[in-house]
This record gives sequence, C-alpha cells and structure tokens, in this order.
Amino acid sequence: MSETASYEPTGRTVPTRSRERASYDREVVHGILDEGYVCHLGFVRDGAPVVLPTLYGRIGERLYVHGSTGSRPLRMAGQADPGLPVCLTVTHVDGLVLARSAFHHSLNYRSVVVHGIAHQVTDPEERRVALDALVDQVVPGRSYDSRPANAKELAATSVIRLDLNEVSAKIRTGGPNDEPEDSGLPHWTGVVPLTQTYGVPVPADDLDPSVLLPDYLAAL
Repeated sequence: MSETASYEPTGRTVPTRSRERASYDREVVHGILDEGYVCHLGFVRDGAPVVLPTLYGRIGERLYVHGSTGSRPLRMAGQADPGLPVCLTVTHVDGLVLARSAFHHSLNYRSVVVHGIAHQVTDPEERRVALDALVDQVVPGRSYDSRPANAKELAATSVIRLDLNEVSAKIRTGGPNDEPEDSGLPHWTGVVPLTQTYGVPVPADDLDPSVLLPDYLAAL
C-alpha cells in the first residue's frame, strides 16, 4: 500500500460537482474516519443496490466491519472471487447552513467515501485484533475493560476488511452562498452549528456499586 501523504484520485473518487471541496490527504481522511464509528456499507445483491448502516473500526490503512455469520454481505465477501465490491461512506454533519433562498440551503459536513473489494477475515489473530478495534472505535479503551469473545461467540461472528486505496474526503465549511440580489431580503441567514455530546453514563441495574466509572468513560 502507498505510504504517500495523499491517496491517488480515480474516476470514482473525483466528484462531478464542487471539486474544490474534495481532499485526498491521508491525514484528513484518517481524521474523519477516526472521529466516527457508524458507516453505511453499499453493495449489490441480486442485481439491486443495498445500503446498510453498521459499525466500523480502522487499523492503519484498513477498515473492518463485523456482523453475524448469517449476514448477507459478510457471507458474500467470503464466497465471491476475488471478494465483494463495496462502497463505504462516513459522514459528520457540522452545521445547518440557512440561506435567504430555499435553493441555497446546505450543510457543513465532512465525509469519506471508500471504494474497493471487501474480503472476509479468516486469520484468527487478525479477527481478534479487528474485533478489538471495532470496540475501541466506539469507546477507546473499552476492549481492555470487557470480556473477550469466547469460541462460541467468535464462531457466530464474521469480519470483513476493506483496504483504503480508492478513497476521497469531501468537506464543506463556511456560511451561505446567497445570490447578490437576495442580500436585501428580510430572512435570517447564517449557520446553526451541530455538535455530538455524550450524556452521563447510566449504570446497569445489576452493576456492583464497588465497580467505579472507568476513566475512559468519565472523559467522554
């Protein structure tokens, strides 16, 4: 895999509109991916497109997705040769952009789109590392503070990997882009910022009172 600072643009990763918002910078892509944990995984099943929301984890230049061994895309990734063609997307919405005209309303966002071939992970050690990464993607440090999956649970779990080769980010920032002739209209215009916040952790009803809230949760 390339170790350059940027991913190479391809016909599938260059947007047809607003090309100035596209980025192929590796650090930018990794930063967007690392801030999230929910992706949408797209593939073709029986000749029709399917898009599923799911969790992901990143290790270096690979993304991992897990699910039941009965999951259609995970089974297809193991049966197809050389693998399952997929498109994986991650999006963060940072603000509502309210213009004077309905046409120019928009969003401030950061997104990543990954095209590639998903492969089923069969190596036991890679599966273990991938499953830990999936847990830590949601709550960093949690994999070390929970019971590892046992043999029965591992047998019921499938993992696929997707290499970060054909990748692009797209980012919009700033305010509305109103038409000059609309500048005098009496409508509020600007940006409503959006942020993700965490509530106070609620202990399970059967939690022993002696088990204290771990630092990694208190820091959220």
